Amino acid sequence: MEYLSYSIENGVAFVTMQRPPANALSSSILEELSSLFAEMETNGEIRVVLLHGEGKFFSAGADIKEFTTVSTGEGFSNLALNGQELFERIETYPKPVIAAIHGAALGGGLELAMSCHIRLVTEKAKLGLPELQLGLVPGFAGTQRLPRYVGPAKAAEMMFTSEPITGKQAAEYGLANHAYAEEELMPKAKELAFKIAKKSPIALKAAIELLNYSKHENYYKGVQKEAETFGTVFVSEDAKEGISAFIEKREPAFKGK
Repeated sequence: MEYLSYSIENGVAFVTMQRPPANALSSSILEELSSLFAEMETNGEIRVVLLHGEGKFFSAGADIKEFTTVSTGEGFSNLALNGQELFERIETYPKPVIAAIHGAALGGGLELAMSCHIRLVTEKAKLGLPELQLGLVPGFAGTQRLPRYVGPAKAAEMMFTSEPITGKQAAEYGLANHAYAEEELMPKAKELAFKIAKKSPIALKAAIELLNYSKHENYYKGVQKEAETFGTVFVSEDAKEGISAFIEKREPAFKGK
C-alpha cells in the first residue's frame, strides 16, 4: 500500500493514512481503504479498527486537483457513488471502527469520519463541510449523515457558511464522542479500542447491525439523490470557478450559472 499502513496489537488494527501534507482522499487512497477493509474483515485476529492520519491532519478533504480530470456530470455522480459505497461499508462494518481526529477533518475527511462508529477528536481540531465554498455540495453522504449528529439546523449552518466547528464543539453537538487535548488523543483512543476489543465479536457485530437498522429508512434515497445532485452541480460554471479559485489560491467569483 502506498498511502496506508497498518499494524495489529491486542485485537486492534491501527490504520494510518499517509498522504502528506493533508491526507487528501484521492481515488487511489479510497481504493486502498476499500481493499484494506476487505482484507481486515476476514482477519480473525482483528476485533476493532482505529483509523487516524499521519502528520498535521486526519484528512483535509477530497483531492480537489483530481476533480479537474473529470468532465461530465455522470462522471462526478459515479465518483460520489464510489465514495458513498466505501463509507457505507465502513458504517455497516461488522467490526467497530474508531476515528481518531486531529488537525482537521474537512469535506470528504469529515464524511469518512462520520461513517466510523465512534469519533474521538482533539479540542482544537476543525471539522466541517466546506464544499459550498467551491460552488459544490458534499458527495460522500455528508448531507445525509451530518444532520443525524448535529441536527438539521446546525448542519445547514455548517454547510451554508462552509465554516468548521472545533473538536470541542463537535463533542458538545454530538458529532464526536469525546474531545481531548492533543497529547491525550491517541492514548485515549487506544484505551477505548483495547476495551472494546475484549468484547464478543459476535455481539459486537449484532450491535452494529441493530444500531444501523434504525438509521436507513430514508438514507438510501437520500444518498442516491445526493450523488445525482453532486454530478449536476459539478458541471456548473460556478463549480469550475470554485475549483479554479481553490487551485489558484484566490477568492471565487460565483455568477449563479
